[in-house]
Amino acid sequence: MIRDFQLADWFTLANAFCGTGAVFAAMRFLQDGERGYLLFGMALIPLAFIFDALDGRVARWRKQASVLGRELDSLADVISFGVAPAALAYAFTLFSGFGTYLTGRDVFPSLLAGSEMAFSEESAILTPYFTVEMPPVMGVMSALILAFVLGLGMAYIHSVTLKGAMDDFKRIIDRVIVRVIVPLLPFYIFGIFLSMTHSGQVAGVLGVFVKLIAVIFCMTVVLLLVQFSAAGLVARRNPLKMLRTMLTAYITALGTQSSAATIPVTLTQTQKLDVRPELASFVVPLCATIHLSGSMMKITACALAVSMIAGLDISAGTFAGFILLLAVTMVAAPGVPGGAIMAALGLLETMLGFDETLLGLMIATYIAMDSFGTATNVTGDGAVAVIVDAVDRRLKRGTENC
Repeated sequence: MIRDFQLADWFTLANAFCGTGAVFAAMRFLQDGERGYLLFGMALIPLAFIFDALDGRVARWRKQASVLGRELDSLADVISFGVAPAALAYAFTLFSGFGTYLTGRDVFPSLLAGSEMAFSEESAILTPYFTVEMPPVMGVMSALILAFVLGLGMAYIHSVTLKGAMDDFKRIIDRVIVRVIVPLLPFYIFGIFLSMTHSGQVAGVLGVFVKLIAVIFCMTVVLLLVQFSAAGLVARRNPLKMLRTMLTAYITALGTQSSAATIPVTLTQTQKLDVRPELASFVVPLCATIHLSGSMMKITACALAVSMIAGLDISAGTFAGFILLLAVTMVAAPGVPGGAIMAALGLLETMLGFDETLLGLMIATYIAMDSFGTATNVTGDGAVAVIVDAVDRRLKRGTENC
């Protein structure tokens, strides 16, 4: 097989090299948080596609092919267009968080100037009539590791009993959040602002957060333009027309505040982008669970702003760890209105040192923008589906021509 090695096989090896390099670059970015690795991995994916297209053309041009080349081509496609996009998708979510952090670190100091005193008057804070202490059963990291171990273990042994118990437990938690916690949130937020009103701080805080909401909304618009510009480049279509088509899903999500509840509309609009129904039916429900660009941006920006207002000295390394864990913790949370911020509360308290007042402000600010974050998530699902569909079509055309 080695002796039968042809010129086209070198292009196949280059395809595999780019795909493997993209995977390791994304993993290195997850470990070190250096954007250079992410940009390098992003650059390797288009190169992998080019080499994958060239190997078939060279083989047909020279009318020479090898058994090893065909096997390498299949393996390279699995690496480049299977594992690599999955790893880079998670890296993109982190890139959104780190990009928001870097932008906020430069913009927020001038935006929040003069508001650091909002939490300095401890004596003016109202005290509750009673409290219910609920210490956590385990730490955040222990919970994440346990979740991974149980999830992988159930998949490996094909567990039915344990999976059924976990499904029942999930339904119980969903009911508690939807029927108990979410209806009580307005009263909790009202209490937080009542306390700030009593201490004479509410006017300054509200003014700051109105500006913050405006900045985050502008950032989400930029994010959507970037996503659909990337989809337009890959699919060779007008990104603004595609974005306009997805506005129906955006408007629907403003009312539902749930990515899962908006799936039917998102799926319909995605198919109007000429995405094949069978592919859209797979990508859209998947993205409703794992595509968290808007949620990541909102929570990162709000956490940074609240920490600056409260005068907390949070190092860049601590915030980087928070973003890394947040990207994992929020998976599946967008299915419940306000689920992302609920999933993030443990990290905000344990990693960033937020107390009850700061957590209340986080919840209040997030809920005020929850509709826009969810709308950003579901609208971006269309861009993801267009990219996947375009790449898959080209791969199939290349396979048919070989």
